[in-house]
This record gives sequence, structure tokens and C-alpha cells, in this order.
Amino acid sequence: MKESPESIISRVIELTRIHNRWRRTETINLIASENVMSPLAEYLYLNDMMGRYAEGAPGKKLYQGTYFMDQLEQLCCKLLAELFNARYADVRPVSGTVANIAALYAVTEAGDLVASLPISLGGHISHRKVGAVGVLRLRTVNLPWDNDNFNIDVDEAVKLIRETRPRAVILGASVYLFPHPVREIAEAAHEVGTYVIHDSAHVLGLIAGKAFPNPIEQGCDIMTASTHKTFPGPQGGVIFTNREDLIEKLDKAVFPGVTSNYHQHRYPSLAVTTVEMREFGVDYASQVVRNARRLAEALHELGFRVLCEHLGFTKSHQVLLDVRELGGGSKCAVLLEQANIIVNKNMLPGDKSPEDPSGIRIGVQEMTRFGMTEQEMERIAEFFYRVLIKKEEPSRVRRDVIEFRRSFTEVKYGFRPDEFNLTELTLLELKK
Repeated sequence: MKESPESIISRVIELTRIHNRWRRTETINLIASENVMSPLAEYLYLNDMMGRYAEGAPGKKLYQGTYFMDQLEQLCCKLLAELFNARYADVRPVSGTVANIAALYAVTEAGDLVASLPISLGGHISHRKVGAVGVLRLRTVNLPWDNDNFNIDVDEAVKLIRETRPRAVILGASVYLFPHPVREIAEAAHEVGTYVIHDSAHVLGLIAGKAFPNPIEQGCDIMTASTHKTFPGPQGGVIFTNREDLIEKLDKAVFPGVTSNYHQHRYPSLAVTTVEMREFGVDYASQVVRNARRLAEALHELGFRVLCEHLGFTKSHQVLLDVRELGGGSKCAVLLEQANIIVNKNMLPGDKSPEDPSGIRIGVQEMTRFGMTEQEMERIAEFFYRVLIKKEEPSRVRRDVIEFRRSFTEVKYGFRPDEFNLTELTLLELKK
């Protein structure tokens, strides 16, 4: 017998309600690729643009009815270009991966060679043959790695670039503790006509807040990013460049190359988030980095194997744990989730399997948005200790996690709707 519409919809509503309560008020979310928008940005996210099409560039769209969407798109691009000191910004890519595909499509042809980091060394899947690079029929060569400095080996990378002359080098990473040597790589790459693409998806908010170097200012040709990781906006992508000769190529790569519709409903929220980062970004980003470092120190003090102690553990929002002696990344991530601590298993240098890696990747940006500081990082480290080293029953720890989290449910470093006297704006408020 078919389930009734009322029953299905009731279940959908209840699952959504439970998820919202669980993730927003009962868990410690430490996924390094996630964040929350401000109340104002969330308020604006539900709007009529979610069902509209707008192929093309502002003022040249192939559909009618885009006048106001075009203005919002142009405003987003202007605000982001100013914030990141770039001549050009394009917010039409619907994700960071789509931005990467567009960037590569603009400067490469099938069969070209691309230098990037393997996934086990932090490279994102879109940098490799299993992702965007493979989709575009590109060949790959591995950037040399210096494990002592947990970074690209500059001398060997320069040598590789000069010898192999790749069409593009992809910097930036999914595991990204320390800034990559953009300036040195760019100098060598430009000597042989190689483009440098920096994937800033994870660190865009830190760059905006002056807590991480700006690759555009260091000489990269194209910077791509997501707008929802350390940059706490709606899910989406963005492309930047300072090279006038690449603007038209990037425009065409985005449309008609790899996108059609751009999910315009995110534009109001993205504009608001960009203004928030302009106003609050320095304080937010500096606190993120301080929190990451203190969490790493506290975990180390409690006996965890935290990577890169000799380098100060981290200069970003991320912390890496080697938990192979505690059962491995998969097992530890599940145990922590049972205690309402959300992390992701992650490959470390030397790992062979992404399904059973030896590491855990931690990001502190979302908890920083909820007002946590160094003191709270110490408490979080204690929860880790109780679950993974002391082997305490996760359900017991979960009760304490929920109680702890109740004091941190208000998003900081952003605006609220009541600050702007908003009425009759969102679809929820439209009068019949």
C-alpha cells in the first residue's frame, strides 16, 4: 500500500527538524569544509531567484526577467574583487569544483600536462584524474613534497616545472595546514609559460581576514574558491584573476563552457557575507587560526599524535591527527560522531586507501563562528581524549557535549535581520 502524501511530508518535516536541532544546537561540528551563514544571510537565502534561469553575462542574459538578478550578480563580483584585491571576480560557478573545471578549461586543452598534489598529500579530487583533470582529458604529474615541512618542495618543484613545462600548476589543497609557496612557484612557472591556479576553497575566509597570504597578490594567474568553508557564505564557487588576457577566456569557460544556470538565489546571501567579511573578517580569521593552534596544542598535551608539532601544528583552520594507533580514521570518526563530535576521516602521507585512512581532519571555523575561543578548544580536546584514548562510552560523553554546546548557538561575526527592519521580503513573508 502506498504511503500517503501526509505521512511522507510529515516524515520529511520531522527529519529536517531533527537534523537542524542536532547539527545546530547539539553537536560540535569540526568538518573543515563546512560553515554556517549569519542570520541575515540565511534569511535572504529563501527567495524567488531559486527557480529562475539567467544564462549569460549581466546585461546579456539569454532570458528575460533577469534585471535585478544581474544587479545582484554584479554587486557580488564587485564586492569580492575589492575584498581580494582582484580585477575580476566571477560568482557564476555553482561550486568550487565547477570553478576549478572552468579555470582549467580556460587555459588547457585535452592532453596537456598539469602538475598537482596527490590526494594523499592534500590535493583535492578536482586536481586529479579522478576528478576535473580527468574529465578534461588532462595528464598529471605530481608536485614534489617535503614531508619535514609538510609542504611542496620548492626546489624540486621548480626543477620539475622547468623540465616538464606543464600547462598549469594547481596549488592550494583540501588538507592545507601551511601556505603553499605561491610566489616561488609562480616565478618558475611564468618562465616557461605555465599558468598557476590556486584553489583557495578552504582558506578563502582566512585570506579575506588577512590571516593567510593572498595568492592573487603573490602572482598566481587564477584563484578559485568555494564560498562556504572558512568563507561563511552560501554554497557556491568563485573565480578571480588579475590578468586582463584571461578574463574573456574565463568568461567563456564559465558560460557556455561548464555552467548553464547559476543558482542565483545565493547571490543576496553571498553579497551579505562578503560585506560581513569586510567588516568582521579580520577578527574572525585571527580567532580561527588561534583556535586551531590551541586545539592542536591541547590535543598534543593529552597524548594525541598531532601532525607538525615542530612547525607549530598549523597556520590555518585545520588540525591533523594521526590515529592509526587508536583504530584508524574510519573507526575514530564513527566513535566521535556517536559522542556528537563531527569530523572526517582523512588520508595522511603514506596512506593508500581513502576508505581506511590513518588520519582525522579537523576544522574549527564553524565553532569559531558560534563564539568559541581558545578556552573552548581545550574542552573539545578533553572530549576527544575521553572518547578515543580513555575509551569512555560515547553516549556518556554525548550528554556532556550537548550541555556544552547549549552555550554556543548564536552566530557571531555577522548581521541579524532585526538590524535592518526587514519586512515582507522573503517568500515566507509574501502576502497572499
